Amino acid sequence: MDPVRRDELVKALPYARRFARALTGEQAQGDDLVAAALRSPPQEGPTRMGLYAAVVRLSPREDRPGLSYEERGLLLLTALEDVPLADAAAILGLEVGEAADILAGAKDKVRATAATDVLIIEDEPIIAMDLAMLVQECGHRVIGTAASEAEAVALAARHPPGLILADINLGAGGDGVNAVARILQSLAAPVIFVTAYPERLLTGERVEPAFVITKPFEPLTLAIATYQAVSGGVVVP
Repeated sequence: MDPVRRDELVKALPYARRFARALTGEQAQGDDLVAAALRSPPQEGPTRMGLYAAVVRLSPREDRPGLSYEERGLLLLTALEDVPLADAAAILGLEVGEAADILAGAKDKVRATAATDVLIIEDEPIIAMDLAMLVQECGHRVIGTAASEAEAVALAARHPPGLILADINLGAGGDGVNAVARILQSLAAPVIFVTAYPERLLTGERVEPAFVITKPFEPLTLAIATYQAVSGGVVVP
């Protein structure tokens, strides 16, 4: 393989895996799709766009309660992966005008999603406050914010969450990934990791989360991720 092509694949791989996992709602299924995409003939254009397109081409085009396959794909590509609408439409085999209409309807559905109880694990007070406000604007309830691993485990024991929103670096308070792992030993809940370094969670060296948001992010990105996490299944890091 050409060295330039290899370098581009290495850089694009974590994002393709994030997209595939969020699209399917499962780590194993998403990673299987990416593995198949890597074996497929390379497409012309940017490597990252080519991987997204291969994942879409190879994935089962299944509708889910509340959102169609096209709605999920457009929301994830444009909000989570920051793909321009024209490129997202091409990846999904849609006309741009058609994609714009589908995306607008999907956003309305996400804003009307059913509420759940959310535990926020974040050691920076201002960021924790911003996350709480965004979660509430998405229609969810915040059962508490935890700045340390121990506090997160204790809060989850007192008020079992329907969704966990966690940073990975809690400073002196420990590790967000460890906190989530301890919580999920006694309850089942989907997890979204919010981090400035998504590649640290997508190394292939351990069981990884399906839902990862990169800081900084737009409010709609969080709304879409919470919808996908709550409706897409349980994630065990």
